Amino acid sequence: MKQSRIVFTVIIAVALVIVAAALILRATNREQPLVVTPKGPIQVRILTALPVEPRVRAAAERYNQEDHRLEGEPIRVEIIAMDGLTALGKYDRNEFGALEPDVDPTALSPEQEKALETFPTAWIPDSRYLPELANAAYKERLGRDVFLTDGEYRARPLVLSLASWGIYQSRAEVLSRRFGDIDWQVIHDAATAKGGWPELGGKEEWGFFKLVVPDPRKNVGGLSAMIAAAGEYYDRPNISTADVTNPEFQAWLGELLGATTDLSGASAYTAEDFALFGYSVGDGGLLLESDLLNNMQGILNRWGEPLVIRYPKYVTWFDFPMTIWIGPETSALQKNAALDFEKFLLSPEIQQEAVRYGLRPASSEISVSAQPDSPFVRWQDQGVAAVVPRTSAMRSPDRDVLQALLRWFELNVAG
Repeated sequence: MKQSRIVFTVIIAVALVIVAAALILRATNREQPLVVTPKGPIQVRILTALPVEPRVRAAAERYNQEDHRLEGEPIRVEIIAMDGLTALGKYDRNEFGALEPDVDPTALSPEQEKALETFPTAWIPDSRYLPELANAAYKERLGRDVFLTDGEYRARPLVLSLASWGIYQSRAEVLSRRFGDIDWQVIHDAATAKGGWPELGGKEEWGFFKLVVPDPRKNVGGLSAMIAAAGEYYDRPNISTADVTNPEFQAWLGELLGATTDLSGASAYTAEDFALFGYSVGDGGLLLESDLLNNMQGILNRWGEPLVIRYPKYVTWFDFPMTIWIGPETSALQKNAALDFEKFLLSPEIQQEAVRYGLRPASSEISVSAQPDSPFVRWQDQGVAAVVPRTSAMRSPDRDVLQALLRWFELNVAG
């Protein structure tokens, strides 16, 4: 019994010592400031569609210079230029390295953690249907969403643009006299005129009509052009796989694309090529309005002739949504930092700056014609519209339509 009392007394004494030490430590900590070990910059990597990459990159540089922070840590935004179709292909093949469903994100090996250091935090594609297609593939494979359509992290449009006709003024005048309003059928008839421009009423030295269309393997605009052509061919905004695999439509489309100079070798920057090489690239084509506006002055300076811009009956809109990856491959801090950059891009000042890049702001409070240096004001005499005439918007294609058109293009045009 005496031994038990001794043991009990020792235990009580030890406990008292521990409690006293804890009280002393707490009192000491009250006198010392709380020190948090810096975690370093929060890295936000954003895949960005080519048409808006210059504008987003400029905004990111300004954002980084302003030293935006989250939970005390600086945010550093890195912009990675990548065409929407290229990014979609990489997501489909999981080239970015999304974790498999059976992998515990809290117990990654050093090699796995290293591999995720370059994982994209967000994606700004050309159009929202691209992340929707990517999400559908991941949901089937992983059993979960990776991109959202609602909630705080939902995809939000940053700016808008649309596909429009850009044609050298002299050529446009000839086509208008011969056919009236310019549309895909007019372009087809011009493309198939066996006598070339003289048959259409143009000059002999112009040769044959040459169409400018982006390479659909390098630029979403090229694929959208074929979809828009199908819309006018069938006179409706929704296109199915059966429509694009119809032999009669394919023959018509083949004749149309036969007017391109060398579409298989074209770069992703078609409007820029148009400005650099002029008439040798083409007489006109369906290109992104913002790309045309950015190159209007360069084309006029280099070739001494302006373009005219016309809007098709079935318009393809591009909304360039900020799409944040919500999987465990990126941290909560990275996701929220991407959200902070998104808010910066949607701020009135940055939205107004987008207009100078020929882009239409996502905010309805910003007018494209409010500033005198706006390209929508500068080129209004050439057909640029502050408000697009009433047209029908082409509906987003599904994966089967995209694949069918790309396969047809590879077999019949790219050669």
